[in-house]
Amino acid sequence: MSVSSATATSINRSERITLVRFLGLYAFMVLLIMILGSTIYFKLQKDLMLQTKRLELEEYSKELIDGLKLLHIYFDRYRTYPRNPLYRSAIYDADYVQIFSTLKHPEGVQLKKVIYTTDHVIQYIHVLDSYYLGTKYTVVEIDDDRQWFYDTWRDILLYGGVLLLLFMGAGLLLMRLFLAPMRNAIHLLDRFIKDTTHELNTPVSAILSNIEMIDRDRLDPKTAKKIRRIEIGARTVSTIYQDLTYLALHHQIASQDADIDLSRLLAERIDYFRILGESKKISFETDIQPGVRLHIDEGKMARLIDNLLSNAVKYNRIGGEIFVRLRPGELLIRDSGIGMDADQIKEAFGRYKRFDESAGGFGIGLNIVAMIANEYGMKVDIHSQKGHGSEVIVRWDV
Repeated sequence: MSVSSATATSINRSERITLVRFLGLYAFMVLLIMILGSTIYFKLQKDLMLQTKRLELEEYSKELIDGLKLLHIYFDRYRTYPRNPLYRSAIYDADYVQIFSTLKHPEGVQLKKVIYTTDHVIQYIHVLDSYYLGTKYTVVEIDDDRQWFYDTWRDILLYGGVLLLLFMGAGLLLMRLFLAPMRNAIHLLDRFIKDTTHELNTPVSAILSNIEMIDRDRLDPKTAKKIRRIEIGARTVSTIYQDLTYLALHHQIASQDADIDLSRLLAERIDYFRILGESKKISFETDIQPGVRLHIDEGKMARLIDNLLSNAVKYNRIGGEIFVRLRPGELLIRDSGIGMDADQIKEAFGRYKRFDESAGGFGIGLNIVAMIANEYGMKVDIHSQKGHGSEVIVRWDV
């Protein structure tokens, strides 16, 4: 596992997010198309059913008209409205006024249509050429058993479900094909970062080791200043390397928890960052209670402290101050830097979040702090105001 694996992990997560979003949009479009297709299919099946029933209703309508004609001619003799147990009927005059009806739903008759279904009945309208008994419109009605409705929905759900699965499978396949070039590019980038990081670590370590062996008392001030600048640059690169290494390996390396002297560790890390703070003329003020101990992996606690101090230096102003206080159960680090607004505080622990492009870095410091704090049940609070610095408080159970 290399440092580049952190980049690969992040990209894999981005790939999954892209895949989910694409499939979500693809599924939405497929569902939209299927709903449209199902609507058209449903309408076609309904029209087919009505056309089939129309032949039957036309025969009933002819029978009704013959009965009306007979009644019209022999009204004085019969005076009985024609009926048939196979259907119900009604007659209307030219002004759409009902003359007589045996319909189940006479209030919903639509005389301007020819055949339609409503309220579980099918109604057929016929316009007469000759007005028998003042009739202009005849309506014939039969029950709709709704079998066509259930059969249609069964087909829609069955075939629609199969088509949906096929479409989603095709979408997933297409998405993976489209992502293949990106995966290849990621693999090449991963190899490049892996090799580059490995090559950088050795010279940076060599630079820092040799600087520490230099007897600075024997150097003239001008040369000593140059050496100090080299040391600051090397320490900055080393800190970035250690952060990237932690992101890559934190889930593979077992924690070596032990009862550590947190006061000593914090003092050592402050001394380390004093050198980096000198480039911005930042002063450190400390209030470290001696003998504070904590059961934790020392390397991880060092990473947590380093990232908080690094941010305090990085986002501080020239000639600013950093105040560090340690008490049992609490570590406070306050700076006089650029600060953050409320929205930035909410996003501060996200990976690759940077709110000042001029400050440099990758935006992974507070993400690492959050990861370590979560692992050990610590609580991290940020209090900040834009232009007035930030205060980070880490709390844990004593």
